[in-house]
Amino acid sequence: MSQHLDETLTDAASKNLSAAEAFEALLDRELEARQTRSIDRRFRLARLQAKHSIDSFNFNHHKTRLQCKSRILRLLDLGFLEKGTAVVLIGNPGVGKTFLAKIIAWRACQANRRVLFTTAMDMLNHLLASQVDHSLIRKLKLYTEPTFLLIDELGYLSLDQQTSNLFYQVISTRHSHNRSTLITTNTAFSEWGNILHNTTIATAIADRLVENSEIILLGGESLRKANKGQPPTE
Repeated sequence: MSQHLDETLTDAASKNLSAAEAFEALLDRELEARQTRSIDRRFRLARLQAKHSIDSFNFNHHKTRLQCKSRILRLLDLGFLEKGTAVVLIGNPGVGKTFLAKIIAWRACQANRRVLFTTAMDMLNHLLASQVDHSLIRKLKLYTEPTFLLIDELGYLSLDQQTSNLFYQVISTRHSHNRSTLITTNTAFSEWGNILHNTTIATAIADRLVENSEIILLGGESLRKANKGQPPTE
């Protein structure tokens, strides 16, 4: 407000505004600045590294994108966050799962929601390390408390019993608190038993995700190969 006081007073005088109207204009500037700072902070804490919009998502790349277009656009309305709906993006490497996840995440940041983006292995390695200094309960909150958690690259490496149990704790806690989780994976649900130590854990995790979920299959060839040397559009 102090930065724009002189400008606002000058503008008010030229427009013959009352003191109350001038003060309201000043407050509007303050609120707008606070909102901008808040969104910037959400973005930094989300660990997204880049701001992508849906305009960069090529729906014509493959028929599966066109088939899911209305569902993808509906996700950008963020209504699923209110319902605690899980989102699972399934497809081969390079088809745009991570890119789409970050588009949705940035939209959530713009709506001033608490968001966190992580890979599955980064999250699990972090939780494993916390067991050494007995800080697991505190570190779990980093992943269970955000309104929207995005877990990237599930299925690229198989998990042992310990990491599978940690993954279950994250998903189960978020499910019980009705918080939305988005997972990108190259592995169909039927094969999760191969990456999550055993079918018992895999079924328990999948059941919690599928109960209230939006599952989107993305097909086509790798866009990383097609776009090599081109601007980042997927």
